[in-house]
Amino acid sequence: MNPELDASVRNAAFGFLNEQRLIRGGESLPYKVLTEGFLYEGRRVPLMGPQGIFKPAVLPDMPLSITTVPVVLGRERPYQDELGADGLLRYRYRGVDPGHRDNRGLVLAMERQAPLVYLHGVVPGWYIPAYPVFIVGADPASLTFTVAVDQQPNFVARPSGQAFGVEENLVRSYVTRVTMHRIHQHAFRQRVLLAYQERCAICSLKHHELLEASHILPDGDPRGEPVLPNGIALCNLHHAAFDRHVLGIRPDLTVDLRLDILHESDGPMLRHGLQGFQGARVSVPRPTHQQPNREFLEERYALFRKAS
Repeated sequence: MNPELDASVRNAAFGFLNEQRLIRGGESLPYKVLTEGFLYEGRRVPLMGPQGIFKPAVLPDMPLSITTVPVVLGRERPYQDELGADGLLRYRYRGVDPGHRDNRGLVLAMERQAPLVYLHGVVPGWYIPAYPVFIVGADPASLTFTVAVDQQPNFVARPSGQAFGVEENLVRSYVTRVTMHRIHQHAFRQRVLLAYQERCAICSLKHHELLEASHILPDGDPRGEPVLPNGIALCNLHHAAFDRHVLGIRPDLTVDLRLDILHESDGPMLRHGLQGFQGARVSVPRPTHQQPNREFLEERYALFRKAS
């Protein structure tokens, strides 16, 4: 065991991830960047490998990261399914043998309170990193580890771990819930944009940075889960108009504008950006399981009519 080396490599990994997120201006990072990793004293250090629990060769005995693979389009699970009642993340053991070396490595990381990177797959080839995370429980009977996200944005790994108190664990539970909600909302955007071929469903704008995933039923609704049938890819303008009931989408996928907007005289943006799409057909993915839920659209359109 070399605790100084272990802590130094983990800090270098956190610094690399911070840098990459700044460079790319987003939450998610490509598979190639994560598998290539960074150089540490002349040695290549990948952040992930073919298995979910990954230890690079430079580290002596504990993994550096854990990974959840992307879900298949149309088969998303709501984010609550991955959290326990305590607000902490549940992560599966590798295989069914608790004594597998990867599982033993995570148990060791738990005992030493070593910080890890959690990589959540959003769509094939793209992952959102959360760090530092800690293994705070291991249950061989259910083959699951309990994972908590730390709140410290500039966390520095210590050569030796220390136990956390009750108040700190409550904070971790809250931070884990917030982090997983953010991750799954970003994953929702990525999956919706992929299904809609990175085009606004109304105006066909193709600029990724100007596109958003709009919820049909809002996030606060009990049925407003971040899954494809509850999403539509819209540009910034049409997303804002949809959210504020300036623009409605009928269950038959036809665009409807609020009457006062239709009769208003303004500049070219109103004329071409909104009024010109009255009665237009919304473009949706061909696979039925990726299309908007018509019942959700009907309910949302009823709200639009009331606002009109």
